[in-house]
Formats: sequence, C-alpha cells, structure tokens
Amino acid sequence: MFHRLEDSFLASPQIGTSDVAEAKQLGITLIVNNRPEGEADDQTPGAEIEAAAHAAGIGYVAIPVTHAGFSQGQVEAMASTLDKATGPVLAYCRSGTRSTLLWALAQAKAGRDPNALASKAASAGYDVSPVRPLMDMLAAERG
Repeated sequence: MFHRLEDSFLASPQIGTSDVAEAKQLGITLIVNNRPEGEADDQTPGAEIEAAAHAAGIGYVAIPVTHAGFSQGQVEAMASTLDKATGPVLAYCRSGTRSTLLWALAQAKAGRDPNALASKAASAGYDVSPVRPLMDMLAAERG
C-alpha cells in the first residue's frame, strides 16, 4: 500500500487509522494528508488519522490538494514540511498521485533534478508528466 519514492518519502492511497501502526513500524516520523476533507464518503477523516498518528508518536500535517491543481502556497508548504521532517515522511491522498506530484514539485523547487525525480516516481508507479513543465520551471529558477 505504501509506495517508497526514496528512503525519506513514501506515498500512499488513502490510509486508515490501522495503517498508522504500519507506518510507525517503517520508521515514519510524519504523515502528510494531501486529501481535502469530505472528498469522498468513504475516506477516513483527517482528524482520526491525526489522533492515531499522535498516539503513535508520529507528527501530522494537512496540506489538502483538490483536483483543481497545485498552488504556490501548497508547494511551499510541502517543501517546508519536508525540510523540517526529522525522519521518513508518508504522504497520502485518494490514490497517492497528488502526494507524489506535490513531492516532486517541492523537490524540484529545492533544486533537485526533475529527471531523477520523475524516475523515482515512475519506479513507485506514479507518473509526474502532468506537472513536469512546472517541475522544470521550478528547478530552473533554483539553478
């Protein structure tokens, strides 16, 4: 269920409170919720995931992303969150795609190579092509 993009970052489809224990076993220190509340009737509310995370000693941050796309604020929030993380991060949304795309944008903003990021995402089963032009632009601004 968890897709490892690199040692410090995993993406996942919607998690439930029982998945928090597995995240803890994998050494996850922070869970990032990229799913807006109420997006689907069957999703576990963020407050329940947050409570389970805190009970397990795992941090929790919500950076909701709708299907409308990504804002500069969301990319900056993810970049800041990843910078401050003290260990591996698990980000989730409905399928893991928005989490992966936001990770890729934040990493490109930090100056990482878009080709390498795209390769890592593809190895985990995700396609960053919808945001690839933006990744290239962010990386170029940094370089």
